[in-house]
Amino acid sequence: MLANTYLISSNFTSLPHTTPKLKPSLQTHNFNSISFSLPKTNTTSRFPLFLKPHNLKASVFPFHKRVLLQRCHSILDSKNLDEEENPVLDDKKSSVLESKVNVQEGRDWTTSILLFVLWGGLMYYVFNLSPNQTPSRDIYFLKKLLNLKGDDGFAMNEVLVSLWYIMGLWPLVYSMLLLPTGRSSKSNIPVWPFLILSCFGGAYALLPYFVLWNPPPPPVEETELSRWPLNFLESKLTAGISFLAGLGLIIYAGLASGDVWTEFVQYFRESKFIHLTCIDFTLLSTFSPFWVYNDMTARKWYDKGSWLLPVSLVPFLGPALYLFLRPSLSEMPVSLGKASSEQE
Repeated sequence: MLANTYLISSNFTSLPHTTPKLKPSLQTHNFNSISFSLPKTNTTSRFPLFLKPHNLKASVFPFHKRVLLQRCHSILDSKNLDEEENPVLDDKKSSVLESKVNVQEGRDWTTSILLFVLWGGLMYYVFNLSPNQTPSRDIYFLKKLLNLKGDDGFAMNEVLVSLWYIMGLWPLVYSMLLLPTGRSSKSNIPVWPFLILSCFGGAYALLPYFVLWNPPPPPVEETELSRWPLNFLESKLTAGISFLAGLGLIIYAGLASGDVWTEFVQYFRESKFIHLTCIDFTLLSTFSPFWVYNDMTARKWYDKGSWLLPVSLVPFLGPALYLFLRPSLSEMPVSLGKASSEQE
């Protein structure tokens, strides 16, 4: 009995010697380089066979897990660690990051609110405050300008005729400016319905799209450039004809006598049709420099074409000249979409 007691006591007295003693050299300035390791011990030679496995786990393995799972990171080095662990992002992660950046670079909606207020004020002015002293004469002018009346001996005002045909060219100019660089990739609102309505309503129909527009534009595929309507809107022939037609109409109005201009001013004060058409022309001329700048930056042509920005302030002729001189999208690989990215 005494021999067994002595054997048991001698075995338990050796237990403290089996507990691993860790003596790591901790350095607070370099936690990432610390590696803990347990000294190799022969548990079968020192632990008695009658010790149960759960005692062995309770005495060694919990401590072993705590040591192996401890990992100290410095807050200052967290970004560097992420970069070291993920040196190269895959396509999905990079696209997610780009989408987050685009969201942060979204449009300031204060401008949209102001444009909406402007549009609402214009609509109120159009229907309630604009002059309407000659409604029957307005209908007669519309029929004459639309060639619905034959030659009855009445000579139309030259300035009014020039204004009417230039207003017919403005939707084409805005179509060339807004397609495709004026499209919105962050909203499901297409631009083409507003461009079609602008043929009848001018700036009054385009302003709602200006309110809802949210850049940047979606990428353009190479196949899209060869299809309608981009092949027509990107054509230098289309831009050249628009510029020459506008130049001829402005010269025609400028050569009119002073009496013709005095008559036109009188029409502006009395006629609802002519009054709102003049405001429409002013609004289209006011917004066109911004869309010239937007198209110029989308084509990465700002460094070479920045001199055209002050020229675009000239009503109609400035934007039309820019459309003739701007580079084609086919020459700008940065604006192309899937086709160019796959080739790279």
